Amino acid sequence: MNRIDFAHGRVDLSHGSGGRAMAKLIEQLFVAEFDNGYLGAQHDGAALPMPPADSRLILATDSHVVSPLFFPGGDIGSLAVHGTVNDVAMCGGAPLYLTAGFILEEGFPLADLRRIVQSMAAAAREANVAIVTGDTKVVQQGKGDGVFISTTGVGYAPAGVDISARRIRPGDKILLSGHLGDHGVAIMSLRENLGFETALRSDSAALHTLVADMLRAAPDVRCLRDPTRGGLAAVLNEFAQQAGCGMRIRESALPIRQEVAAACELLGLDPLYVANEGKLVAVCAPEDADALLAAMRAHPRGRDAAIIGEAVADSNRFAQMETAFGGRRMVDWINGEQLPRIC
Repeated sequence: MNRIDFAHGRVDLSHGSGGRAMAKLIEQLFVAEFDNGYLGAQHDGAALPMPPADSRLILATDSHVVSPLFFPGGDIGSLAVHGTVNDVAMCGGAPLYLTAGFILEEGFPLADLRRIVQSMAAAAREANVAIVTGDTKVVQQGKGDGVFISTTGVGYAPAGVDISARRIRPGDKILLSGHLGDHGVAIMSLRENLGFETALRSDSAALHTLVADMLRAAPDVRCLRDPTRGGLAAVLNEFAQQAGCGMRIRESALPIRQEVAAACELLGLDPLYVANEGKLVAVCAPEDADALLAAMRAHPRGRDAAIIGEAVADSNRFAQMETAFGGRRMVDWINGEQLPRIC
């Protein structure tokens, strides 16, 4: 079988036709880079070992349409792995396997596709998950935007782990694993109509080992969530609606880099609504907060963790912030789309 010219070639419609060209692309790129026995079998699916009998199966799915495809700190390939691994982790699960579906646009450079797949493979190896099955489709030029990736993650939650916002009670503490807004601002810095210089890099990272350490330190964590689209504000409002109580945070407690604050001020944005890809929000009972915070700060992905607020009795289910000036303001759902194609 002739080798594909990845350096100079481009995706064409035959790469999604089900014929020889598609078989070559799958064999020489996806199977070669992802390299595991499940995918190497090249069936229509993957036959996988079952998780421990006393555990619960965790399943999460996500689609990735970030623009631009490559950004400081990552690209759509690593993002696709991190995003779905984190969705499994936020359910208290240990991720095991991923599936990957690629929508490719005719004319997309094969060199860029290989770079994305290699990044995805490296992120999967680092997270110790296997990409076990997938699919590839090609759309006509002008009908897509380079590459879209859809991933599904499979994992399991050990017996006794019960992660749900419905378990949150007034008095529970809200913790954040690190600085807000790094991913969103890194993406914004590359947009043609917003271009500005910054040294910021995306925080895109897999968080399942951080979650495992947290659950060892505080097994009764109430809830976990990653503040991606809609940022911290969306998470707080989700918690409030599902728990039936209010959420109150303190502006002075929020870890926000000066570069993020400055960029948001320049662009008229609020850091509470900016997307993150390597941070999590946790809620725990007040008596567990110190132990949980210590465990988070002991992990590389949580060294800047902070207790940022608490759940409060509020039949209106409002999310609010105590400002640095001593007042209080609403933290409502985002109105419209603050910045499209962020993850």
